Amino acid sequence: MSYVAKRLSVVKPSASMAASQAAKALAATGIDVIDLGLGEPDFPTPAHVAQAAYKAALAGETLYTASAGTLALRKAVADKFRRENGLDYAPDAITVANGAKQIIFNALMATLDAGDEAILPAPYFVSYPEMVKLLGGTPVTPQCAAAAGFRLTPDVLEAAITPRTKWLFLNAPGNPSGAVYSADEMRALGDVLARHPQVLVLSDEIYEHIIFDGREFVSWGKACPELKDRSLIVNGVAKAYAMTGWRVGYAAGPMPLIKAMNTVQSQSCTSVAAPMQAAALAALTGPQDCVARFREAFQRRRDLVVAGVAKIPGLTLPAPEGAFYAYIGCAGLIGKRTPKGEVLADDVAVSDYLLAEGHVSSVPGSAYGLSPFFRISTATGDEVLAEAVARIARAVAALQPTEVSA
Repeated sequence: MSYVAKRLSVVKPSASMAASQAAKALAATGIDVIDLGLGEPDFPTPAHVAQAAYKAALAGETLYTASAGTLALRKAVADKFRRENGLDYAPDAITVANGAKQIIFNALMATLDAGDEAILPAPYFVSYPEMVKLLGGTPVTPQCAAAAGFRLTPDVLEAAITPRTKWLFLNAPGNPSGAVYSADEMRALGDVLARHPQVLVLSDEIYEHIIFDGREFVSWGKACPELKDRSLIVNGVAKAYAMTGWRVGYAAGPMPLIKAMNTVQSQSCTSVAAPMQAAALAALTGPQDCVARFREAFQRRRDLVVAGVAKIPGLTLPAPEGAFYAYIGCAGLIGKRTPKGEVLADDVAVSDYLLAEGHVSSVPGSAYGLSPFFRISTATGDEVLAEAVARIARAVAALQPTEVSA
């Protein structure tokens, strides 16, 4: 007897979580492992944010809230969109969920019918295709090569759209690549979508504030206001405010979609915990100096990793434009032989080798739909990253061409 629904047979667990668990398992044997599998800031949540949750709990804010979120938080989100992104949304057009991932899940649950397609430009966040499949949809994953800056182009988008296309996902700055779109590049995509009125757009802007080299972030909604009635703008407090474990995401979109998402939430988790919403409110309305401080640290760490990888033969790393990952090309390692005589057949084997030999955890590019690459998180301390790069360099130096006999 099987207890598992058939729909789960096509869904894989999170690859980044799996990489982190493999690192923890190896560390449990006494080996010193550097876990760069998960992407979360190593900074503590700002004190005023934590204090806001504590004070809210002591004040009795421990009951259910509206499924869409507290009015105070939704007003703060509306103010944030207006102030930072030039977007005008009423609080009723905003919804709050347990992280941006649940926002996305709610949107797909509310809209996908069996066989509907979602265009997920690769490399994509590992959970996108799995959520689409879980909810009966079909992922369409056009590849966006490193030579194109890992960005979707109008021609590639046009070729991917079919009569069954329901969603286009955009994620910028992107996980895992760090790619950022200019306003002109987004408008060019918008011109394509104007010819296909059945396509909704989910713009995942969770890394909005982690953008480098003086680049200006432009929201999809600002670049393509004519598509407002079929765009969902997704964001949250996890990355910008070092609040991954607080689980508060939010989104703005057309009222019928937001209403449907709220219905999904009302019949699943009901709402986000009230003290967590108080914390998010404090993050959005309180001092913002932490955001700039975190961004400076992430850019410094990006530079450290880019410089280190550039010295390792067989690896490539264009400087990420945002987010806190390094999506490292490893084509030069495929086909090489490890000290144990095993041939590295693909980027999964490369990640496995780096963990076993270098004791550094990474996620293979196949999990993001574009190979051969592997992703490491750069959201940890400078010394840790320097040691991780040194370990990767030593592991790569230990490889031999396949034609060299033992």
